[in-house]
Amino acid sequence: MELKNLRIIFMGTPEFAVASLDALVKAGCNIVAVITAADKPAGRGMKLSETAVKKYALSAGLKILQPEKLKNTEFLDELKSLNADLQIVVAFRMLPEIVWNMPPMGTINLHGSLLPQYRGAAPINWAIINGEKETGVTTFKLKHEIDTGNILLQQSFLIHENETAGEVHDKMKLIGAEILLATIKKLAAGTLIEKQQNISEKNEPLNSAPKLFAETCKIDFSKSVTAIHNLIRGLSPFPGAFTKLGEKTVKIFRSFPEKENHSATIGTWETDNKTFLKIACADGYLFIKELQLEGKNKMKIEDFLRGFRSF
Repeated sequence: MELKNLRIIFMGTPEFAVASLDALVKAGCNIVAVITAADKPAGRGMKLSETAVKKYALSAGLKILQPEKLKNTEFLDELKSLNADLQIVVAFRMLPEIVWNMPPMGTINLHGSLLPQYRGAAPINWAIINGEKETGVTTFKLKHEIDTGNILLQQSFLIHENETAGEVHDKMKLIGAEILLATIKKLAAGTLIEKQQNISEKNEPLNSAPKLFAETCKIDFSKSVTAIHNLIRGLSPFPGAFTKLGEKTVKIFRSFPEKENHSATIGTWETDNKTFLKIACADGYLFIKELQLEGKNKMKIEDFLRGFRSF
């Protein structure tokens, strides 16, 4: 089947998914509909906010569906009437079987890890938190169990030692878009071979990527300085690793770890009030490079120290 004759439904919500949708549109794919989350009130005025995918779809003149419930009869009837050959999911939500099993070629998902590693909602964050040197993207066929379907294509890339989750996200969305398009081209040509996820193939423990909670983001300075540095960059820029500075909550977005034997009390802060702020950890000091004090804007450490004197 020619790529332009393949009827595709695209499902996605955030900016990460826009890169993939844009790649498909520019390649001439036949996107018969885009499904995204419903508009939600946001900001001080609580005005309705459109998803990044919806904004792109509007600019590209694509049909948009925004179902509140994916099992709604009216939505399912409309979905069926589109006669899609294939559905694509990029950063959307869990689909019921009646949805993902509808098209004859099935539904494929783009996931931000090298499956079977880091199955779950936050693969970028957890790979960095765990100090991984490499990650990647995977396209796979959806089935009942989350992130367990047959692998179609994968592409790995390096994580540099000081890269944040935001920086890896921006790199990954472009690599993911390329791999997704390559997957669709091979599916259309009938040259793609599915591969079962083999957990024991590399004989290594399986890491998961569960949803992030507030407790995940709280910094424990009794841990190694490297582990804390990885937590900070793995949660930057969102949701942000946090601690207390006096009575105020402070989020830390960039840091630099320095291993050193010391006798300082774990968690104590030291500064020259001009250029550096460091915190004592189990095996060294964590130098803060960028932070945000509760109620204030995010700022570099030099700017922060210029206006803050109380510890």
